[in-house]
Amino acid sequence: MPSTPFRKLDDAITVAGQIQPADVGEAASAGYRLIVNNRPEGEEPGQPAGAAIQAATEAAGLAYVAIPVDHSGFRPPQVAAMREALEQAGGPVLAFCRSGTRSTFLWALARAEMGDAPAELAAKAADQGYDIRPLFG
Repeated sequence: MPSTPFRKLDDAITVAGQIQPADVGEAASAGYRLIVNNRPEGEEPGQPAGAAIQAATEAAGLAYVAIPVDHSGFRPPQVAAMREALEQAGGPVLAFCRSGTRSTFLWALARAEMGDAPAELAAKAADQGYDIRPLFG
């Protein structure tokens, strides 16, 4: 069992709070192809280094990308990077941050740019306990 719940938004993406390097094996076993780290380094004491998660990810044969989002908000380059990551993942993605909220928001912004309907994105997020309606209000 992972150290934090994995919350499946749809068949292409699952989000989670902070994962540990030990969680990567479970992600690989579950079929994820890419892990996206949306946390800035040193955001919180005791948080594992991105390099440790990246090393575990690569050792498990998965791809890894860091798209850090701090509390100042989302910027167009971050949304573009997430869109590119989703388009090139080659399978299901596991994205994480402190609680899963920033990962969910970034996914929704990227998918909206890709043409998904905001109402459908909001419904998928709400099914997992995330309210993204302010993004599209």
